Amino acid sequence: MPSRTREESNGETGQTEDGTTDSGDRERGTGGRLACALDMEMTSLHGNSKVDSENCDGLVNRNGGDSAEVSVPLSLPWKRTAHMEGDDLYRLRDRKFLLEDKKRLCALALGTALLGILLTIIHAEICPLVYKPGSNIALFINCSISLSTGCLLILIIAFHYKDIRLFVIDHNQVDWRIAMTSHRVLMITLELMVCVIHPVGTYCEVGLHANSSSSAPLCVSNHHGLMNMELLLSVLMFLRLYLVHRAILLHSKVLLSASYRSIGSLNNINFTFRFVLKILMNKYPARTLLVFILFFWLTASWMLTLCERQTQATATGQMNTAMWLIAITFLTVGYGDVAPKTSCGKAVCLFTGVMGVACTAMLVAVVTKMLALNKGEKHVHFFMLDIQISKRIRHAAANVLRECWLLHRANLTKGNCGEHRRHQRCLLEAIRVFRHLRLKQKKLRDYVSEMVDLPKMQMIMCDLSANWNNSYRELELRILSMEQKLDELSHCFQQTSEMLSQVLRHRNPEIR
Repeated sequence: MPSRTREESNGETGQTEDGTTDSGDRERGTGGRLACALDMEMTSLHGNSKVDSENCDGLVNRNGGDSAEVSVPLSLPWKRTAHMEGDDLYRLRDRKFLLEDKKRLCALALGTALLGILLTIIHAEICPLVYKPGSNIALFINCSISLSTGCLLILIIAFHYKDIRLFVIDHNQVDWRIAMTSHRVLMITLELMVCVIHPVGTYCEVGLHANSSSSAPLCVSNHHGLMNMELLLSVLMFLRLYLVHRAILLHSKVLLSASYRSIGSLNNINFTFRFVLKILMNKYPARTLLVFILFFWLTASWMLTLCERQTQATATGQMNTAMWLIAITFLTVGYGDVAPKTSCGKAVCLFTGVMGVACTAMLVAVVTKMLALNKGEKHVHFFMLDIQISKRIRHAAANVLRECWLLHRANLTKGNCGEHRRHQRCLLEAIRVFRHLRLKQKKLRDYVSEMVDLPKMQMIMCDLSANWNNSYRELELRILSMEQKLDELSHCFQQTSEMLSQVLRHRNPEIR
């Protein structure tokens, strides 16, 4: 028993002697686990969490497995974590990469859409001349159109995937399903339905020719139902051109410039295609309008040619006649020498007329803006007009004085009545001209006064307010100096009265 108590006492003394070392090891283990947890948190974005977790497990094992003392939650990539210092930098980096990916995917989608439209145009133009619709060449071209359509759908889905990720980063959300609103789902579905449209008539024609022993017909000879369907799908393929406005928006300097985005966010400006189009129309009005008109003219002409090929007897099935008809319809002239025969052609001409009216209005606005004088030119022009009118007023006043003097001299000489009346008429005419010029000068100055430069007026008002503030501060300083002087005067009067009372008491001690 004594030996046992001695051993226990030795163990207790040994524990007290090694307490400092154990506490030091425990603090080092705690600091190491904290550092390891922070390293795992920062490196989980780079894919090195496995190695770091292994290192942290080794650290915990080396420290005796005492993990209950300090519990640091190791977050997973899909779980919300506490805000750390470098998260904003990672978000900005990811946002920049996502914007570049969106721009690249939009450019690829637009190129794929234009490739599909180009293949459709080539198929429609050379089909009756080079090969028949049921041939292998037609099947190859239609397979290429379908392949481009599939690639376009994949690119559209990838673009919206990047857009959803960008929404998640901008709003600091975790679940991507929050971004899937009903409006977004509807727009994605509508966009996929538009992009999936492409002509599929050749596949049906291949099956028909395989089951029949007759020769393969031309594109405009038989199978009018399939031809009408292929015609409608070929025309509707031009709906893919909506990707142009997205490409213009994502590749514009307005969206890529940080200064534009900063100033726009301060003024609550949404950087949409409408805003970019307004900037282009203000910066390059003639160039933008010319490109749009030429592109629309060629596109509408080919669509009209494709629609009018159903009736081979009409001349509008040729490209030159269709371009002439689209031009006179666009300019709202309509000579009546050529007219569409099919319903599709009439619809194309109706849409062309509406676009012609809109483009004519924009052209008038552009020309008016180009012919209008700017502020400096207006100031110079009205200043010179004022000088000229002032000179004419001085000449008119001199003429009035001269006619008055001539009339007075005619009255003194008592000449004939004809000369007297002539001088009176000249005097009245000089007075009328003088009054007319004075009224013209008044109207000109009223018009110039209406053209008040608001920024200049604002600067003048700011200068006036600054001068008023300075004068108010000077007045306050003067009032403070006057108060100080009055305090000094009152203090001096008090001292003077005390000195007088002391002197009087010294001379007349009886006065109390």
